[in-house]
Amino acid sequence: MNSLHSPNPVLLVHGIWDTGAIFHAMHAYLEAHGRSVFELNMTPNNGDGRLEHLAQQISDYIDRTFDADQPLDVVGFSMGGIVSRYYLQRLGGIKRVERFITLSSPHRGTLVAYGSFRPGCMQMRPNSSFLQDLNRDIAMLEQINFTSIWTPLDTMIVPANSSLMPVGKDVRVWVPAHALMVSDPRSLQSVSTALSEPLRQRSAIAKG
Repeated sequence: MNSLHSPNPVLLVHGIWDTGAIFHAMHAYLEAHGRSVFELNMTPNNGDGRLEHLAQQISDYIDRTFDADQPLDVVGFSMGGIVSRYYLQRLGGIKRVERFITLSSPHRGTLVAYGSFRPGCMQMRPNSSFLQDLNRDIAMLEQINFTSIWTPLDTMIVPANSSLMPVGKDVRVWVPAHALMVSDPRSLQSVSTALSEPLRQRSAIAKG
């Protein structure tokens, strides 16, 4: 993969109850900084669908939207970060994504998910089998540029430090609310910075 000549296209992946429209501010901000930006709408967006099924929608969208040899950068907000991780770790996305950024994603689950018995919500509970499976080989993400951006003031990701990961880069921004993570200037700047970082060197084995 080679990103020396032009920036990778950026795919923005929304969270629960959302659509790609939530990224209006981020889309405009990144385009103003020279990026080509894309969003998709995953369905169902209310937790009725299992997260691996939403991840397949990401895979299908990427396959039909980009050339097979086009490297990508992915930004996932909240649930979108977890769904994107499944795409990277289980559906082969690790081979074509170069920079991966999550915004306030419940990597170790959120207590708020106990408020619903929808399948996708249950998968985001702490110690769910879904998250345990993803976190078993979390070291896969060391192959790429991975950044977790989160706010200690989050009341949707409980505890907020569930967004902390043992790999990649940890960026804390004091954004006052979960929903503002896709529009607050501090968050936007952090995303732009992460997207501009030099790539990690992949081993021949990692490249497959």
